[in-house]
Amino acid sequence: MGARRSVSSGVQQLDQLLDGLFIGDNVVWLDDAGSLAHVFCREFIQSSREQHKPFIYVSFDRSPKNLLDKLGPQADYPEMVILDCFTCGRGASSELFLKFYDHLPDDFTGRLQMVEHPGDRAQLATALYDLHARLSGDVRLVFESLTGMRELWGGEEQLAEFYSAACPRLYELDTIAYWILEKEAHSSRLKARIGQVAQVVIDLSIRRGTTYLSVLKADQRHPDHRRKPLKYWAHADGIGFEDERGGTGRLELGRRLKSLRGKKGLSQSELARMVGVTPSTISQVESNLIYPSLPALLKIAEVLGVEMASLFKGEMDSDRPLITRADQSVAIQFPGLNQNAVEAHLLTPLGYDGRVEPYTIEIQPGQGVPSHFFHHKGQEVGYMLSGRLEADISGSQYLLQKGDLIYLTTQQPAAWRNPGPEPARILWIKAR
Repeated sequence: MGARRSVSSGVQQLDQLLDGLFIGDNVVWLDDAGSLAHVFCREFIQSSREQHKPFIYVSFDRSPKNLLDKLGPQADYPEMVILDCFTCGRGASSELFLKFYDHLPDDFTGRLQMVEHPGDRAQLATALYDLHARLSGDVRLVFESLTGMRELWGGEEQLAEFYSAACPRLYELDTIAYWILEKEAHSSRLKARIGQVAQVVIDLSIRRGTTYLSVLKADQRHPDHRRKPLKYWAHADGIGFEDERGGTGRLELGRRLKSLRGKKGLSQSELARMVGVTPSTISQVESNLIYPSLPALLKIAEVLGVEMASLFKGEMDSDRPLITRADQSVAIQFPGLNQNAVEAHLLTPLGYDGRVEPYTIEIQPGQGVPSHFFHHKGQEVGYMLSGRLEADISGSQYLLQKGDLIYLTTQQPAAWRNPGPEPARILWIKAR
């Protein structure tokens, strides 16, 4: 039997806790609140995107519009197929949900496939495996959720039968599947049956406003922290764990490399090509599964334009003033956006890990971009330096002119456009 293939979950500390996420794993998320697993699914999708892996998202609980809004930029992925079991399931084939298919967002590059009779478990299985057969390579899946399946199918026995048949089949098909289960909504007997078949079981709980993760099961692995609740939190750059604050060299390297690569606008594949290693190597370094060789580490620092020591540094000393000269700004790229239409510079050194990130962004006359510059959940401020810009926010258009300021908290512009005859320049600041 060949060596097991390890991939990243997109969450560095989780990869380390599990001793790796492996092709064939069925990962059950026992979710205390019914909403805690989403951030882990989001990071899993992002990691799969960076590896150009096909993805199937099976939705029982949310309408397609609701799900696209929830996934945000992660839904805009040509290799993702959303298997819609809601519209003709809990949505009862309502015209309200059906008409969404006639008016898909213009910038949506993923795919939607509606299951006409999701209450028929056999039809769902046929749709799922037929779809899988049309995809190549190791396919990633999210089932949202086991709780929604039970409500549609009328009982736990029907759910257990479907899961017990699907889990080993997905294992043989070389997939990695996330199954989300709202744990308080199910009997102990069902959770035991599901946990017995799964390769990995992870418990997510919330106590007095603090979230905890526990690895309850990890087949063929020996995680040091099994069943030990670990405090974690979701933030703009991903998911962090309490012991990251003390930091080890390996954890710091993986986190810093991912952050610096993202600021530079490089995918894992692009960085790997420039460094002369495989994309898998970059993925494993960022997941803290391996250290790069010294020559590779030097080349990584050279490509990113930073001192090698900055790959291991935490936040810089806030008591020291930072002065960046005009010629020290760093040209960056926005993945997925037309580089001929928009030009951007990071005004602080790439290795600087402060609490704000200032940029200058310039959009050429008559040009626009079909999404926001950043995938960021924190606060953002933009100040118009010159020219004019139109922002599309929640279907409304806003015109910004020189001297205007825009402040964003939760909403992000769906598009930007320069309607004027001269370049539009804006000072943009992201806050953590």
